[in-house]
Amino acid sequence: MRTSEELLEGEDSAAAAAERTFYDSIRPLALTYASAEPVRRIAVVGNQPLAASAQRAATIDNADVVFRVNGFRVDDVDAPPAVGKRADIVVFNRGVRPTPWFFHEYGDRLYLMIEPGRLLFENPKLPEFWPRDLGCLTIPNREVVLPLGRAMGLDPRTGGQWATTGTVMLWIATRLFPDAHVDIAGFSFIDEPEQTAWNHAYGDSSPVGIEHVIELESRLVKSWVDSGRIEYHR
Repeated sequence: MRTSEELLEGEDSAAAAAERTFYDSIRPLALTYASAEPVRRIAVVGNQPLAASAQRAATIDNADVVFRVNGFRVDDVDAPPAVGKRADIVVFNRGVRPTPWFFHEYGDRLYLMIEPGRLLFENPKLPEFWPRDLGCLTIPNREVVLPLGRAMGLDPRTGGQWATTGTVMLWIATRLFPDAHVDIAGFSFIDEPEQTAWNHAYGDSSPVGIEHVIELESRLVKSWVDSGRIEYHR
């Protein structure tokens, strides 16, 4: 995987420094949610419906940190294992539709809210359903969304297009723990970059938003898989 410095090659060095500073500043917080230190393995799980697989579920649950996204689900105790039961860091956007698992044991999780729409139209309020005793960390667009957009060949500030929350989650995870082995699952766009709708592990399907160019996301994430930096579990 290309480093932040390589991704920002030709850009103002201050921008690269600001990106490094951001991840360095939140890494100690993220580490408090890890099951072991140093963090050697992380699992990053999207919301694609997946068939049962005890091996995949074990790989996810045996990671030192497990990332989940938006309206995720985890394995129920009375269902065949498929995607594991742990959720340590949750990356979501303000339009999330909470599932029965989203706020379960929320005091033991770190919630990171991304707001790429704030570049153009979103208001800054927390979702009305947010628990009063639960904080969340808002992820800055300048240090996260814009560098990822450049890696995809987009400028979210002018084109109104940016990465899906799942890819932002993966981007954040690999930069928070750059030396860890990365296992990912549940990213349907890797194999289906032409899809126009999402099927979710919980809830109804929904159209792919016009703000996303998933063909570009597929190409980028495939390059990470091909490089060996990431292991994809179908």
